[in-house]
This record gives sequence, structure tokens and C-alpha cells, in this order.
Amino acid sequence: AYDIGLHGVVYQVNKWDPKQFDWTKKLADADYVGPTCQYCHMRGGHHNVQRFGTVYTSMGMSMADRGAPIWNEKRDRWVSVCDDCHSPRFARELLQALDEAIKDAGLKYRETFKVAEDLLLDGV
Repeated sequence: AYDIGLHGVVYQVNKWDPKQFDWTKKLADADYVGPTCQYCHMRGGHHNVQRFGTVYTSMGMSMADRGAPIWNEKRDRWVSVCDDCHSPRFARELLQALDEAIKDAGLKYRETFKVAEDLLLDGV
């Protein structure tokens, strides 16, 4: 998703330009033209990339109610990263759009899995 999104495209086009991405600087000291994966997911030197995810996606949690109180802290943390460059409103609207996309993708995944399961049961 990153590679085909705006941030990923900016990175792919500019990654070899030392004026845009000076890899000799620490991430905290860098002034990149766009965020790298590390900028968002390893903020503050944390090596737990899930820390800045919107929810934990392992163990089937991607279908969890993303508006549930348990996720509020993670979502606020996610928005705080985006508002380094964007407005908090923009970040929250994007987060809502991502939630809807995840719901749609989850439904399609389950539909596809059911088709494959039925084919297997039919001996195909």
C-alpha cells in the first residue's frame, strides 16, 4: 500500500537524491521530502512497528470495531504522527476512510475464502 500511495511514490522517485533523502543523518534529524516507513512506524526510536498501527491486525483483529474505546489511544497516536505534516482533521478523515476500506477488504476476503472452501469440499 505504501509503494503505490502518494508517500511511497514520492519516496521511490526521490530516494537516490541526497538532497531529498540524506541517509547519513539519523531519522530524527532528517528533513525528508516524504515519510519513509520508519518515520511513521518507528517513531521515537521504537522498534515495535505495530505501536503506530491503527489496530493490531494479527489473530483476526483486523475486523475488530475500530471505534471501540480500547483502540482510542492507538488511533490518537496514529493521528499524532500524521499531523506532523497534515492537519488533525485530515488525519482523522483518512483514518475513517481506511476503516471503511478495511471493512470492505475483510468482507471480500471472507467471501473469497468461502468460495475456496466450497471448492475444496466439492473435491476441486
